[in-house]
Amino acid sequence: MTVPPTPPLIGLKGIGKTYGSGTVALEGVDASVREGGFVSLVGPSGCGKSTLLRIIAGLIAPDHGQLSWPASGARPSDIGFVFQDATLMPWARVAENVYLPLKLKGVAENEAMPRVHDALARVGLTDFADAFPRELSGGMKMRVSIARALVTEPPVLLMDEPFAALDEFTRENLDDDLVTLWREQRFTAVFVTHSIYESVYLSERVLVMGARPGRILADIAIDAPYPRGRAFRESANYIETCARVSAALREGVAA
Repeated sequence: MTVPPTPPLIGLKGIGKTYGSGTVALEGVDASVREGGFVSLVGPSGCGKSTLLRIIAGLIAPDHGQLSWPASGARPSDIGFVFQDATLMPWARVAENVYLPLKLKGVAENEAMPRVHDALARVGLTDFADAFPRELSGGMKMRVSIARALVTEPPVLLMDEPFAALDEFTRENLDDDLVTLWREQRFTAVFVTHSIYESVYLSERVLVMGARPGRILADIAIDAPYPRGRAFRESANYIETCARVSAALREGVAA
C-alpha cells in the first residue's frame, strides 16, 4: 500500500504583494515548508524576503495568492518571531523581557517564571536573568530575544536576519546554538539571511529569491546530517553547496 505524502505545514501559492507606493515586492511566490523543517531564504537586498516572512507570520496580508497550513488546517496561535534588532525593553531586566509574551497572554508572573528561567537556560543566560539589556553584549541581547520568542514554545519560529549585525565568531556560535535548540524543540524554522554560508550551514533547504519583484528561483536541498560543526564547515560538501547557492543567486540578480 502506498503511503500518501505528508502535507507541508506551510504552503505558499502564487503569493504577491504590492505596496501603496506601487512597489511590487513579491510576485508569484510558490514554496512549502514541512513540519519540523528548517528552511532559509536568501536573496539580494529588497527582494521581499522580510515581506514574505511577515506574510507567513500574519503581520501583513498578500494582495493575491494563497497562504495555507495544510498540516494543521489553520495558522498556529503561537508563532515566534525574532527580528534583526533584539528590540528589548531597556528599562526591564532580562527575565522581565522574556516574560513579556506570557504576560500578554495573561499568565501570572509566579506561574511563568519557571518557563522564563528554562528559556534562559536553553540560550545559556541563566546567570543574567537580573541584568539589564545595557549590561549585555550584542550576542547576549540576541540570545534574550530568542529566549523571548521560544518561551511560549511556538510550533513555528520565524527569524529575520537575527545575527546580521554580529561579528563572525559570535554569529557562528549562535548558529550552532540555534541548530541545537531546533533539534531539541522540533519547531519549524524559517530563517532570512543575506549570508549564503549561514544558510547552508543551518538549513535542510535553501530557497533562493530573485531581485524585485521577489519570487523563488531555486530550492536547494542541503545533503548533510545533523549535528553539524567545524568539520562540516570545512568539508567539500559544504563548499560545493555554498557554490551552488551562490550561482543561483548570481543568476537571479543577472536576470
